[in-house]
Amino acid sequence: MARTPTLNNEKLYDYTLATWLRDSDLKQRLREETKKLAGGGMQIGPDQGQLMALLARAMGAMRVVEIGTFTGYSALSVAEALPEDGRLIACDMSKEWTDIARRYWREAGVEEKIELRLGPAIDTLYQLIGDGQAGKFDLAFIDADKANYERYYEACLLLVRKGGLILIDNVLWGGSVINPDKTDDDTAAIRALNAKLRDDARIELALLPVGDGLTAALKR
Repeated sequence: MARTPTLNNEKLYDYTLATWLRDSDLKQRLREETKKLAGGGMQIGPDQGQLMALLARAMGAMRVVEIGTFTGYSALSVAEALPEDGRLIACDMSKEWTDIARRYWREAGVEEKIELRLGPAIDTLYQLIGDGQAGKFDLAFIDADKANYERYYEACLLLVRKGGLILIDNVLWGGSVINPDKTDDDTAAIRALNAKLRDDARIELALLPVGDGLTAALKR
């Protein structure tokens, strides 16, 4: 049976970036600044940012919610794909990291499209639901603390409309999901969510082989 080549091969990954990536100097500078941070490895790859922007454009997304913003690369990528009256709610805990994000959003001219909410993301999601925003979002992106992934997913499933898309990052967790010796809470949480989504009749499901594994769940 034919198998899709993985992007774990460094030379093959370099080829994919050289051949398919449409980048900007601003995004390159953001990635380089982020790499210097202690948690720089949390940043998504440029190929993933480009894919997310394409998906947002393809579905005509107007309203987006992001759980886990870090230094703002994913929010920047998606916000650039939104129309002028599109809006993205970005949830994060760190003012230090998101201050970097704001600088780049401002330079890119998308700051007005992004509403940053600092604090526990689950509180923001529940507040949105309580404010009557259920079914009002087109796209959600989950890339935050893994222990709360299932809670984030359930809240986002309420917030996105029928035909809305939920993207969930790190679902392969560096291969830990298939390593029986990995029993930490984060790995267990990702395994549990992966198994739940497989059998969830509320969604259409696919795995996108970019980065550390990106789940796409389309709400039925």
